[in-house]
Amino acid sequence: MIKITGTRSYIDVEVDGKEVRIQGEMIVGGFVAYKKSMVKWNSPKDELIDDETKQYIIKKVVEKTKDSHMVIVFE
Repeated sequence: MIKITGTRSYIDVEVDGKEVRIQGEMIVGGFVAYKKSMVKWNSPKDELIDDETKQYIIKKVVEKTKDSHMVIVFE
């Protein structure tokens, strides 16, 4: 299960019981998220996020938003 919330400048993604804040910017029809801003899980986990986990998060976010009014893309 994945939950996505956010503002104009970031999204919070909850996946597998952990949450990460991903910086980015709102654009017309969606949100551009910056991959490089995914460094560690939010408190209380505070664990580093490895490249494999980043790809998993990206895949889940893209799948969840691909057919919505707020498409999230990563760069």
